[in-house]
Amino acid sequence: MDTVILAVVIAVVALVAFAGLLVGGRRKKQLPPPPPSAPDITAPPAEPKAGEEAETPGDEERRTTEEADLPGSPTGATLVEEVPVEPAAPAVEVPEPTAGRLVRLRARLSRSQNALGKGLLTLLSREHLDEDTWEEIEDTLLTADVGVQPTQELVERLRERVRVLGTRTPEELRNLLREELLQILNPEFDRSVKTDAKEGTPGVVMVVGVNGTGKTTTTGKLARVLVADGRTVVLGAADTFRAAAADQLQTWGERVGAHTVRGPEAGDPASVAFDSVKEGIATGADVVLIDTAGRLHTKTGLMDELGKVKRVVEKQAPLDEVLLVLDATTGQNGLVQARVFAEVVNITGIVLTKLDGTAKGGIVIAVQRELGVPVKLVGLGEGADDLAPFEPQAFVDALIGD
Repeated sequence: MDTVILAVVIAVVALVAFAGLLVGGRRKKQLPPPPPSAPDITAPPAEPKAGEEAETPGDEERRTTEEADLPGSPTGATLVEEVPVEPAAPAVEVPEPTAGRLVRLRARLSRSQNALGKGLLTLLSREHLDEDTWEEIEDTLLTADVGVQPTQELVERLRERVRVLGTRTPEELRNLLREELLQILNPEFDRSVKTDAKEGTPGVVMVVGVNGTGKTTTTGKLARVLVADGRTVVLGAADTFRAAAADQLQTWGERVGAHTVRGPEAGDPASVAFDSVKEGIATGADVVLIDTAGRLHTKTGLMDELGKVKRVVEKQAPLDEVLLVLDATTGQNGLVQARVFAEVVNITGIVLTKLDGTAKGGIVIAVQRELGVPVKLVGLGEGADDLAPFEPQAFVDALIGD
């Protein structure tokens, strides 16, 4: 009996299973084919916060808005690339006026030059001016880099005037020394920097000198001098052989709103000079300042390169000034440099840098006598506005004190 019941149960289960298979097969035939699998869609990156950049897969190039349509997106959503915010341009500075700038810097100059002026006054004030005293006066002038010939001339004139004057009060001696120093500085020299535009071309100034004299810095400071006097300036970074010279000059230009023309590192300086003048003409600038190399890393001689720069510039516009930058602390070595440069590029004016911190102010007299051209500008410190037009009266007053 039990065996019969078990057999019936198994038969029923088998029939039910067979019926289920038949029904499932029929339904499977009636169902539509499954839709194709949807493409994988990479979710767009989260919106970056201020100061952050949106993440981009390392193997995927950043795409423009037009290229970033999401395939299969029902809304046509696009990835919008965040536009980087340009850094704010540096504020343009307003340099201080150049008129009387050397007078304002007189205290700084007098502190560094008193050894010469006060030394001479002390010697001249002696009751008896014998030969030994006059030799000391000569030594004082030579030590201050006045130069041999100018020293001899100055001493001879002082001796004659002291002999005629007789009684010498301190005030008389100071006035005497002031007059003779002014005379030997050639006050009749035209010390203005020639930058006047003419016939549709800007004034063109070429700045030359060996590396280390402060040539590029002087060019930048001269731009400030010109901007302070109401001129528009284009800077030419033709010192392509010194690392960072162009960056340095551009920084100076940006501070006063002057555009800088530059070329590739170790490129052709003459090409940069040419493009600078061309830019000055195209923009109607008042002045183009060209900073040149002070040393080359090629077989071409520095003087040959400077001569080439000068010739290339003059094909577009007259060259108004060639300013030679000299380090006042180098003394007679500076005179050797001056002679070499003067033979090649026809120096029209001298810029004496680092005149602060030295008692050798006599280099002003010596270099003028050597080249026959005036000192037009002097640098009296590291400040941006410490380049001043040279004024003989203010210089001598600082030299001998009040």
